[in-house]
Amino acid sequence: MANLQPVLLSGGSGTRLWPLSREAYPKQFLPLTSDYTMVQDTWLRVASLSDRAPIVVANEEHRFLVAEQLRQVGAPVPAIVLEPVGRNTAPAIAAAALQAMASGEDPLLLVLPSDHVVADAEGFRRAVQAATAAAEAGALITFGIVPKAPETGFGYIQSTSAEGLSKVLRFVEKPDADTAQSYLDAGGYYWNSGMFLFRASRFLEELQHFRPDIVEAVRAAFAAAKCDGDFVRLDKQAFAACPSDSIDYAVMEKTGDAMVLPVDIGWSDVGSWSALWDVAERDGDGNAHHGDVIAIDSRNSYTYAQRLIALVGVDDVVVVETDDAILVARKDRVQEVKQVVARLKNDKRSQAVMHRKVYRPWGAYDSIDMGERFQVKRITVKPGAALSLQMHHHRAEHWIVVSGTAKVTRGEDTLLLSENQSTYIPLGVTHRLENPGKLPLELIEVQSGSYLGEDDIVRFEDVYGRSE
Repeated sequence: MANLQPVLLSGGSGTRLWPLSREAYPKQFLPLTSDYTMVQDTWLRVASLSDRAPIVVANEEHRFLVAEQLRQVGAPVPAIVLEPVGRNTAPAIAAAALQAMASGEDPLLLVLPSDHVVADAEGFRRAVQAATAAAEAGALITFGIVPKAPETGFGYIQSTSAEGLSKVLRFVEKPDADTAQSYLDAGGYYWNSGMFLFRASRFLEELQHFRPDIVEAVRAAFAAAKCDGDFVRLDKQAFAACPSDSIDYAVMEKTGDAMVLPVDIGWSDVGSWSALWDVAERDGDGNAHHGDVIAIDSRNSYTYAQRLIALVGVDDVVVVETDDAILVARKDRVQEVKQVVARLKNDKRSQAVMHRKVYRPWGAYDSIDMGERFQVKRITVKPGAALSLQMHHHRAEHWIVVSGTAKVTRGEDTLLLSENQSTYIPLGVTHRLENPGKLPLELIEVQSGSYLGEDDIVRFEDVYGRSE
């Protein structure tokens, strides 16, 4: 389908899957249901439908994660539109539409959240092909999920027909249990999946009709955008002035050209740990395990383990372990995890935003020990990558090479260090770490000083365009 443009929305923070999903590394970048991450799965699901590289709309902070994860699965080099601030789905899709039309074309946009599960990928591809003709003719199509239960956590779409592609009669908010059951009994109601198919120009026309203020702001942000390699950086001031609104409220609930195609494709938005249990493979006792787990006389539980976890005599629980946090919750109360995240943010604790292991465009670092006036990190630098030329006001650093080769700039000196060699970076000295080799560089960094925060970095040069 040469005229099909995949658009991946990757702006979510995924706080309901804390502690595994965090603001700096949300659920779309995690391998929750397969060996691939969710954004990788989303691309692989539709890659065969189009020969176009995907357009991704992502947060500024996630730009290198998106690029690297799509590269790992062989995606064509994507155009990554960076939102300087979050403004919901209507502005995000408008920016993607402008990017898709920038070359003078007017393709069909297949808009997909990058953090959903679709078990029947082939069935979804058939649905896209079935909806193409109507979208080419000007319809704005949403894919409605055939409901399996009176779910109160989703919005619903009522269609004018009980089967096949049909006009949307109305969108309805998340119902109570009795109302949801009445929808299932009546038929013709579908869960709102947040997946869409329409021509780029048609979406912009309808958005202009109903929310010209959004179109004006996004056009201004796009016109003043700066291209940085594969990244399209929307102008911060113009985009921040854009009203925040969803595509449902801004367009789909108002347009007379909305159509819904019912699909039964094993869909889930994986909006909670209990939802992940729903789609996971379970044993004979209803337990879903990830990692090294022993369950004795325990049923219907979900466990995500990095070390050995043993469950004894517990039912309907969720246990999730990461390097720096453990969640234990009743399965029917996992939605309250967002209250934990709110408490962490209120207390300004790093576990709300970052994992102990933090990924950077050059590699990663893992804070393996910390105490008063010292911190120890395990640092990995990719072949050919380099950290910024920088200095610190409040800390000195010792670097010990574990494996690989390190090229170190230290003031006016340049050093080459190999396994078991080390160097010392005094406080206030300009320095840079590079990996000139073909294998990953691993080293141990010992920091010492009065303040060890990541914001104590003054950057002078950075190949990744970071200023802080």
